[in-house]
Amino acid sequence: MENIDSIALIGGGPAALFVVKHLLSEKAYPNTLYIFEKTSRLGAGMPYSSYGAGFEHVANVSANELPELPEHFSSYIHRHHFKDYPEFIVNGTINEYQVVPRLLLGNYLEEQFNILLREIRKAGVSVKVCTETMVTDISKKHDQHFTIITHDGNTYKASKTIVCTGHQWPKIYEERAKGWYDSPYPPSKFTAATNYPVAVRGTSLTAVDAVKTLARLNGTFVEKDNQLQFDLHDTSRNFSLTLFSKRSFLPALRFHSEGSPYSEGWIMSSDEIYEYKNSHNGFVDLDYVFDLNFKQPLKKKNEKFYQEIKDLSIEQFVEKMLQIREELDSFELFKAEYYEAEKSIERHQTIAWKETLSAFSYAVNYPAKHFSAEDMMRLHKTLLPLISVIISSLPQSSYKELIALYNAGLIQLVSVDDESHIEPHTEEGAIYHYTDPTGTKKSEHYRLYIDAIGQQPVQFNDVPFDSLKNDGYISSGYLKFRDIEKGQSLFQQNDQHILKIEPNHYYLRVDGLNINDHFQAVDYYGKADEDLFIMAVPLIAGLNPDYSGLDFCDTAGKRVAETLNRKIV
Repeated sequence: MENIDSIALIGGGPAALFVVKHLLSEKAYPNTLYIFEKTSRLGAGMPYSSYGAGFEHVANVSANELPELPEHFSSYIHRHHFKDYPEFIVNGTINEYQVVPRLLLGNYLEEQFNILLREIRKAGVSVKVCTETMVTDISKKHDQHFTIITHDGNTYKASKTIVCTGHQWPKIYEERAKGWYDSPYPPSKFTAATNYPVAVRGTSLTAVDAVKTLARLNGTFVEKDNQLQFDLHDTSRNFSLTLFSKRSFLPALRFHSEGSPYSEGWIMSSDEIYEYKNSHNGFVDLDYVFDLNFKQPLKKKNEKFYQEIKDLSIEQFVEKMLQIREELDSFELFKAEYYEAEKSIERHQTIAWKETLSAFSYAVNYPAKHFSAEDMMRLHKTLLPLISVIISSLPQSSYKELIALYNAGLIQLVSVDDESHIEPHTEEGAIYHYTDPTGTKKSEHYRLYIDAIGQQPVQFNDVPFDSLKNDGYISSGYLKFRDIEKGQSLFQQNDQHILKIEPNHYYLRVDGLNINDHFQAVDYYGKADEDLFIMAVPLIAGLNPDYSGLDFCDTAGKRVAETLNRKIV
């Protein structure tokens, strides 16, 4: 077997960690492995370091749900003496079903990365780690090697490049407009009490992060009469939080899961995908995947519920599941779902449809890039709004804090219309323009505004590596319309997301970059670059409509390593 000359990992967070794990398991050894990380640490990335978390922030996974790494998390805890997490670590032991503090998880991932690097060095790989190093460009010329250019002007050559840059939070008005924040990260940028109302856009886990940070600057959570309560500081008597949401859905809570749904064993394999496409006019049908990876598994888990929904279309199923959410007050529904989740955990009984939908959301990533444009549009319009709520898996501890704020009259959720918009105030904060559910138009000024709708896809023009764009090695993601007339109609409406390719083919431009099943970059002409892999979720979100944190990194890392291994056999 011939070794790969060199691999460059652009980014040294969890995605890079799992690439190294699978380079080892597949014995896909390069002669040289470069790792470029813009911060001082490997493994932790943004979510599990001070760039994305404080002591108050917890992951939405527990120890028993973490992907396999060299050392089990419990063993890691036993070997260390942590005094900063008294609620999580009691007498040196942990409850493996309890969610993990994010900073602690980052420490664990960092140590696992170092273990893996020691192992790959033992296999004869020369590892060169460049921390506090920002990659500013990647180019590839006639010698077929990539040139990696860093912020300090240094250049490095690599025969394979894997982009693992992770989360990106671009600043639009932040630092230019006082009181405006384009994300709640890093939480350390919030340092003072806010004795006035605060606006938070979104209700995702990102919004919960913002709420947890600001709450602690303005008050204290205390246990009273076996219930968590929130006491405002005297200096913050005018503090309150308003969450703005187009759908008014708070995230669903964690419940008992009967096993990790995130495995490759039951999702459509590449052979199955191409066999299906060959007999169905070149597309994989969303309805088929929904039946295969949701309805049929649900039938095995909960026959009664399956009978209720087996004849429903995707649209009808989503309408049924969202109906109760639209009828009830968001926080009252939040309380009801908490008791449902608590019962699930106490009885060790899963909530079958939620668990199965979470599994479906993971499985749909793989055939999604083979959908028609129409099916991708259906997925985004119907299923993804429901999926995004269900897979949040909000920890119970976070729920208790939100409810403590709600019971204290300090947090509310406002439903806004699709035409709502926000603009910086001339002096401080933002003005939120929206029409409320009663049809009343409002323009409200907030001295502090935080955009917390979560990670958004990075569009082609915003990809930071100009040479890859200018030299044609990467392209926007796109999907072909099954119905030519449908594509033509949208094109004639000057829809900027619709492309026409002669003679009469229409395509939907999706967010982010085009990749194939092996995470290899695909150019404008549909040709994959066998040496360039894109694993950074914000860069490929259009063709990967859902992803699941560390599990996604693990599965993607395996696919990349397997592909590299096949190339060198």
